[in-house]
Amino acid sequence: MTNDSAMERLSSMSGRLFIAAAAFLLLAILAGFGLLAPASTPGQIFWVLASKSTLSSTLRLSVPIVLAALGGIFAEKSGIINIGLEGLLIISAFAAIFGADATGSLWLGFLIGIVASTLLAAVFAVVCIEFRADQIIAGLAVWLIALGLAPFASQVFYGGPNTSNVGTFDTITVPALADIPFFGALFDASPAVYIMFLAVAASWYVLNRTTFGRWVRAAGENPKALDTAGVDVSRVRYAAVLLSGVLSGMGGAALAINIGQFTGNGPTMVNGKGFIAIVAYLFGNYNPVGALLSTTLFAGLDAVQLRLQTADVIAVPDSLVQAIPFVAVIVVLALVGKTRLPEAAGEHYESGEE
Repeated sequence: MTNDSAMERLSSMSGRLFIAAAAFLLLAILAGFGLLAPASTPGQIFWVLASKSTLSSTLRLSVPIVLAALGGIFAEKSGIINIGLEGLLIISAFAAIFGADATGSLWLGFLIGIVASTLLAAVFAVVCIEFRADQIIAGLAVWLIALGLAPFASQVFYGGPNTSNVGTFDTITVPALADIPFFGALFDASPAVYIMFLAVAASWYVLNRTTFGRWVRAAGENPKALDTAGVDVSRVRYAAVLLSGVLSGMGGAALAINIGQFTGNGPTMVNGKGFIAIVAYLFGNYNPVGALLSTTLFAGLDAVQLRLQTADVIAVPDSLVQAIPFVAVIVVLALVGKTRLPEAAGEHYESGEE
């Protein structure tokens, strides 16, 4: 496909998305002001879609996925496939709660969660870059280590797989704006939500407007050219993987502190969010903004299915309602098409290689 045809397709798709989004937002505003009454089942369903609480839930559910996706973007853009994001979320979630409980400060706990995730990411980086291990296997090992270690540590320190409750972040509320129908949720949210938006903007800027971002992209596309330019490819990759640990740590810590405790039963409270993050950044084509939008789609559908179950709007089994976000994501992925991986993703490189 030529650049012109690709741009035309993107422009056409963007136009359709803009029209659909504008129509939905108009209806959401009307519903928020009570101009659309939920007199029928379709009206009730739309009332759920357009409610402020649905957007609030969407933002809350998006935080760990978006932050982990940003971490995955940096790692994979540099040529390191990090499928251990799930493990980074798990270890940071437990470490954040343990740190908050030990220090008495939620923000110190948040930082301790980031440190724990970064340390585990550093181990992953050494194994993959220095010892040239298979990146997929190493990523699975990170997940399995965290999946076993976090509940075990909880058992040791708290006597069970679930920790005690340490409290949650206070909500940041902008008095006048928080009362706006639907969009008021943007001005009445946890600090983690605003951290997520800042991280998306900062990640986009770093990747597209800084020298380090160009190095990261070159390390994943053409490491030989980067090496020839005098830049150490391994150092760039180390930095990118460590950054993925920092971002994932923010996501895991935010997830746990927003709930107030770590739950280690089964797949833990993370429950596949790291793997969803991988789908999110692939769907977003390695663009931080795209990852945010794709995550918002999934999280929004997840929030809707939760509200539909509690509102008892449609007479179908809960198991079918729960499948809504997964079915929708599969359909969207089938319609959007393929994502181009970085040329050197998954490939080892040492300075001086031909």
